[in-house]
Amino acid sequence: MSASNPTPPGGPIVEGPLDPEHDATASLALEPDYVSRLTGLVVATTGESREVISPLNGAPLAHIPQSSDDDVAAAFAKARVAQEKWAATPVAERERILLKLHDLVLDRQDEILDLIVLESGKARKHAFDEPLHIALTARYYGRRSSKILDTERKLGVIPVLTRVELNHVPKGVVGIISPWNYPFTMALCDGIAAIAAGNAVVIKPDSQTMLSALLGAELLAEAGLPENLWTVVAGPGSEVGTSIIQRADYVCFTGSTSTGKLVAKQAAERLIGASLELGGKNPMLVLRDADIEKAAEGATRAVFSNSGQLCVSVERLFVDDHVYDRFVERFVARTQAMTLGATLGWENDMGTLISQAQVDTATAHVEDAVSKGARVLTGGKARPDLAPFFFEPTILEGVTPEMTCFGNETFGPVVSLYRFHSEEEAIERANDGEYGLNGSIYSRDTSRARRIARQIKCGTININEAFGATFASIDAPMGGMRESGQGRRQGVEGILRYTETQSVASQAVLRFAPQFGMSEQAYAKFMTASLRVLKSLGRA
Repeated sequence: MSASNPTPPGGPIVEGPLDPEHDATASLALEPDYVSRLTGLVVATTGESREVISPLNGAPLAHIPQSSDDDVAAAFAKARVAQEKWAATPVAERERILLKLHDLVLDRQDEILDLIVLESGKARKHAFDEPLHIALTARYYGRRSSKILDTERKLGVIPVLTRVELNHVPKGVVGIISPWNYPFTMALCDGIAAIAAGNAVVIKPDSQTMLSALLGAELLAEAGLPENLWTVVAGPGSEVGTSIIQRADYVCFTGSTSTGKLVAKQAAERLIGASLELGGKNPMLVLRDADIEKAAEGATRAVFSNSGQLCVSVERLFVDDHVYDRFVERFVARTQAMTLGATLGWENDMGTLISQAQVDTATAHVEDAVSKGARVLTGGKARPDLAPFFFEPTILEGVTPEMTCFGNETFGPVVSLYRFHSEEEAIERANDGEYGLNGSIYSRDTSRARRIARQIKCGTININEAFGATFASIDAPMGGMRESGQGRRQGVEGILRYTETQSVASQAVLRFAPQFGMSEQAYAKFMTASLRVLKSLGRA
């Protein structure tokens, strides 16, 4: 990857006007020079390519060069050379590059939003979450990395005479396999922490959304990241993803639980670490003292942001029986009032799903539930009149355990409503199943909500908010419990996962063996007495 940028940024990337009121589906062809510039960043020599289409109208966007195993090997070889020099680069210089990235992302957010919407089909208002999250992440590690990675003093066994320091040593080359649902932020947020820690990155973004990830790579180069520290390869996960895992010093994967288990197995065979953010069947609890209007607004965002194609999206909504009817009335009304569309503009409250496979899953889940007695309160069907892969925001009532959508992740704009009669029942039902990624609680009594949160088996819990409070608080680690994954992104844990801890101890005067003519028995008595004294002094 070169830092050169042959085409000046900031101009339109789509042929035709980009007026927010313009019907984006009438003019979606990306400028050839723009596509060529981005696809040129892929390390690929096979001569093969894969077509990327826009879910807005099903039209081709680009042809992405495909990488071979030899291409992945070459990427890692160059990355290892670059990483050795990068590891010796002062952390302050790495931070400077990340702060430059922060500014570039904000400056070029219109271009970023256009590309995200074109590739993913999400509403522009939901696409904005991505440059926002990357700017927050770049600023956090651009300000905090030096402090987090600085050598730490630890307690020595003998006060004054034993000095112990803890170093954080980069692992080497990190392999990242990123998903399609948040193509810009997930292609960058994990890798930002990896390079801040002194590593190189080889990344395989999902084949459906390569362009957004490639734009991120271009921005990193423009921010000043040295060549070969961030390399993009392309191809099927079963081939190129496996090639990455076979060579990486650490693997970061975001995707389905089934694939995550395969990644974990392959990483374990090599005895390398892996962080995995996987599936979820996320619960929201609306307590009897909740502000119903705020809860209904939050539920609308929690369920339908990015058409439900969000790892922390709510798919199970538990409402106290005392307020259930009022809440459902407001939630259904808000859902039915949403503006649906597949355009580049800001007017849409919900966009389209990304592919026919996602439509098929949502359709199958709803049809199965209805056939077994569930009721559709609103939505429930595909809307090809809006876009090829559009599915209506859907609220189900009366979902029972024998229905597919009861415990299986839909990853679409479908939610099931449930009454509960006590908080103990709500907690038990929220913990039902094998997932544990995200949850939310609505209550005017935030202290009580926090106590309940501690009993829910989810890696993140939001109180009186859909998901943004934890997602946007970069100092707070984010990740799942149980089958929702392992490891954490964000915060101190999010950068230290890419380092090895190295303890260095120096010893003065006394050695850990008999001296001054002591016998082994006398030495043992001396050390025993010393331990008693240290305990009496309050030493750890």
